[in-house]
Amino acid sequence: MSTVAPLDLDGHCLTAGFISNNAFFAMADGAVHRLAGGHKTTPVHDGMLCATVDAASSRLLTGGEDGKVCAVAADGEASTLAELGRKWISAVAAGPQKIIGYASGRNAYVLAPGKNPTELTHPRTAEGIAFAPKGLRLAVARYNGTTLHFPGTESKPVELEWAGAHTNATFSPDGAFLVTSMQENALHGWRLSDSKHMRMSGYPAKIKSWSWSHKGKWLATSGAPAAIVWPFLTKDGPMGKAPLELGTRGNSMVTTVACHPTEEVVAIGYDDGMILAARFADQKEILLRREGKGAISSLAWDAKGMRLVFGSAEGDCGLIDITS
Repeated sequence: MSTVAPLDLDGHCLTAGFISNNAFFAMADGAVHRLAGGHKTTPVHDGMLCATVDAASSRLLTGGEDGKVCAVAADGEASTLAELGRKWISAVAAGPQKIIGYASGRNAYVLAPGKNPTELTHPRTAEGIAFAPKGLRLAVARYNGTTLHFPGTESKPVELEWAGAHTNATFSPDGAFLVTSMQENALHGWRLSDSKHMRMSGYPAKIKSWSWSHKGKWLATSGAPAAIVWPFLTKDGPMGKAPLELGTRGNSMVTTVACHPTEEVVAIGYDDGMILAARFADQKEILLRREGKGAISSLAWDAKGMRLVFGSAEGDCGLIDITS
């Protein structure tokens, strides 16, 4: 059984997540809402474009149309970490030891506390950024591939080439693989030990959400009428292997996925607002929320995997307690 506590907000929810066990909702209008002894709101940007939870530092990182990169603490206090004037911040990422990454136009930046940012320039727009799980390595998704940077070292960037527009990047939890989403309804990947390619295609829509399982053996993705879950069980990753298809609904599209923090289970959000949970082993499904207003745009579990926070493109947000 589960209970749903709704929170009706105005506008598009970019990111929903937990900070110090409280639910946070980052909205496109620039406000951050939180549930902490009631509903509270912090104005952060004049138009927000991106947000991500920095779990290690108990904060929410945000970037906006106002050229600012901000951090929102667990108590809701917002601070400005960087400013780029009239340039829009299109991507933010959390790195080790409170280091952050952000992107604007053709440039990506790496900022360590108390230091000036390192600027990394590319021939084309820096679309998506991600830090490796170990060390200080930043991947920048771009047109025709991805660039791996090693800020603070003499190492030259590593160029991983593949024709097409790459829009986001993610490292596997063990750092062995890098996967990008593409403009053409596909994923592309590289095994980093030898730069061998992995192509994951066949999606009817663009992949806007992905999530690694807690041990990194599976990568769940949106972009189809089911959650497409690719196996990364061996050194070859998904090469030559078929994915799982979980939570298939013929008339609906999966828009968001979030893997459970301790079990091989994935929460699946759909374009009609429904949310299911599905288990990898036997594909068993549990309904967590019926249809709602707007497509599910963000999902996140708490650290214990007992609560699930969700946001939608229409501000139809809330909290699901699966212990009830």
